[in-house]
Amino acid sequence: MANESLRGAYGKTLLKLGQENRDIVVLDADLAKSTQTQLFAKQMADRFIDMGLSEQDMVSTAAGIALTGKTVFASSFCVFLAGRVFDQVRQSVCYNDANVKLVGTHSGLGVGEDGATHQALEDIALMRSLPNMRLIVPADALETAQAIEYAAAEPGPFFIRLTRNPLPVVHQPDFRFRFGQAEVLRDGGDITLVAIGAMVEKALQAADSLAAAGFSAAVINCSTIKPLDRETMVSYAAKTRGIVTIEDHSVYGGLGGAVAECLAQHCPARIRIIGVDNRFGCSGTPEELYSQFGLDTAAIIRESRALLQGRP
Repeated sequence: MANESLRGAYGKTLLKLGQENRDIVVLDADLAKSTQTQLFAKQMADRFIDMGLSEQDMVSTAAGIALTGKTVFASSFCVFLAGRVFDQVRQSVCYNDANVKLVGTHSGLGVGEDGATHQALEDIALMRSLPNMRLIVPADALETAQAIEYAAAEPGPFFIRLTRNPLPVVHQPDFRFRFGQAEVLRDGGDITLVAIGAMVEKALQAADSLAAAGFSAAVINCSTIKPLDRETMVSYAAKTRGIVTIEDHSVYGGLGGAVAECLAQHCPARIRIIGVDNRFGCSGTPEELYSQFGLDTAAIIRESRALLQGRP
């Protein structure tokens, strides 16, 4: 599978949407080259505002512009867009149900060598706690492009979490993004692997290895984390012997938390949450960090076999 840039797909899609709709306005915070909003800025400078190193102002301004009837995209690194700006997102965007699309292009350990200060591991927990906020974590460039198109067409707030590192394309060209629906990439009857973002491809690799050992693993791309697809989660919790969630995010408040909350209320099941456990990140290549923090394919296989064997 070839690797493609999610933020590159975002920039190209944003440019296309801007050409089609003059009501789209784009804001950035001195990171247009990194977030790839520079593509929009070069061709539609009259609808692009670089707010400089002032993310709080950027989000407040985005909300104000949105309340005049525009569709506003505001971009930065996830660690800034969720953490530094949480108050403005809560008060100006979500409370007003403003038509603002927040797109974070650098998330999790995948940020790599920039290290702990720039590796957002709490952003999903922050954003999914807010009323009116919807949350998407695409698995590849194709899904990214379609998720951006969907968010642009739907009123109200979105948080779309992208990666710095290019990801393998896991979808076929005829793929169609369906908001709010978890995507079953592979069916199985023994165990269910639920993954997001960079972890989807690793879950597929783990399923191949488990199959070679005689275990049938379903793989679900849960790109819409909020609202969570309760029907699919409950169906596979009932169908298989347990669920393993995998995310490049803290084990607190992210994908695993959302799935566990759902199943605790609707279909109690055995579940293991793979993520970053109460730690900050550190500097290294994404693959080195995934291995060090237990987010590689070997860790998914190990945790899956432990669940299947009833080990704590």
